[in-house]
Amino acid sequence: MSHDAVPPIMGNVPGSYALGVFRERHPALIRQVREALPYTPDRQEALDRLLDEAVRDVMEPLDPSEHDHAAWAEWGRGRYGGRWIDVPFLWAESFFYRKLLSATGYFADGPWRGVDPFGPFKQAELDGPVVDGELAALDETAALPPEERARALLLGSLWGNRADLSFNVTETGERERATGLVVDDGELLWSLLRQGAPGKVCLVADNAGRELLPDLVLADHLLAEGLAGEVVLHVKPQPYFVSDATPADVLACLRRLAAAPGQAGKAGGRLWRAMGEGRLTLRAHPFACAPLPYRDMPADLRDDFASASVTITKGDLNYRRLTGDLMWPATTPFPQVTAYFPGPVVALRTLKSDVLTGVPERTLAALDADGAPWRTTGTHAMIQGRP
Repeated sequence: MSHDAVPPIMGNVPGSYALGVFRERHPALIRQVREALPYTPDRQEALDRLLDEAVRDVMEPLDPSEHDHAAWAEWGRGRYGGRWIDVPFLWAESFFYRKLLSATGYFADGPWRGVDPFGPFKQAELDGPVVDGELAALDETAALPPEERARALLLGSLWGNRADLSFNVTETGERERATGLVVDDGELLWSLLRQGAPGKVCLVADNAGRELLPDLVLADHLLAEGLAGEVVLHVKPQPYFVSDATPADVLACLRRLAAAPGQAGKAGGRLWRAMGEGRLTLRAHPFACAPLPYRDMPADLRDDFASASVTITKGDLNYRRLTGDLMWPATTPFPQVTAYFPGPVVALRTLKSDVLTGVPERTLAALDADGAPWRTTGTHAMIQGRP
């Protein structure tokens, strides 16, 4: 079954996760952003207009004065003026966040230019005392046998958006993680990394703060153990989807790591040096904030991924873009869905949305049998790969 033959996930399905995002999450987020910073009256009015647009459920185009108006006019041809929920979910969500940046003045001349509207949320999370405990747990991780340590760091990255599991390597934590893993292609990842001389690994990050910290620790492990000669960390060029990582967020996490005691501080120091030596590099490609699936990636990004030993994608949004955010039958093989991708790819994903591929029929039946929600709650995860 080809991508073109599979319908997209939409927001107009009663009771669906996507509909809840438009009806509840987006209005609530606009209100939170409005209160997080002392925006001037013009910015407050712009946020109120966006809130009204979200509540009325009428999608208005970008103002013609916006620097990327032409691109969005082309991407959204035939969609403006209708309901937000009547266009593909991935596209509409992306456009919402682009409009939120316009409302806060992120791209406009003036004092709010370049100010991350999600910055207060990100900083509060990174400064929180819970992070101290999570980083201290790396001392325990370092004492594990090599294979167990590698597995713990991989699971720490996978479960990074579940704070109670970020760096937990106790027996209870391992059992809880294993129970929540719907698909586990972890061994495929290690085999790809061990093939040939250490090459380039592309790590496509998801969220900042407490999710990005274990991603950086995993990158340090790949470099320190000779599993990668270079790690290219792909992040967003601008704020996106509340907490998605930008270059500024990477630097904030590096500072947090480097200032920590014990193994966390050592990892931070190694990563700091690796960046200075060109072994850890950042990419912030504009396509990272486009409302498009990876199947539509431009040639230069395709070349970057093609030259990697493996590309590791983090998080639910990257999974949605990998699979096209389409209504695939859940048993459709992940390698089939990602056959277009220009090289080996492994997705580390906590399930937070409806798109699903590569789940064995037996596993699917068992998970659906008890009636408890599991596809969108973040309680389950998957490591899926295609060599």
